[in-house]
Amino acid sequence: MSGLLFLIPIALAMGLAGLLVFLWALRSGQYDDLDGAAGRVLFDDPPAGPVGPVNPSQQTRSTPS
Repeated sequence: MSGLLFLIPIALAMGLAGLLVFLWALRSGQYDDLDGAAGRVLFDDPPAGPVGPVNPSQQTRSTPS
């Protein structure tokens, strides 16, 4: 019976801490976009940009022989 004197306040404190963390997560926007992360997993990354020079005037032109 004396164990309940310790366990009940500890359980209430842990419940209150969990509630505070949950409310913080709601206010900080952790649950704003639930479908976006699930959809991003299914799609490939966009292809990488050009490897060579970006400016067309710097590209080398091959002459047909």
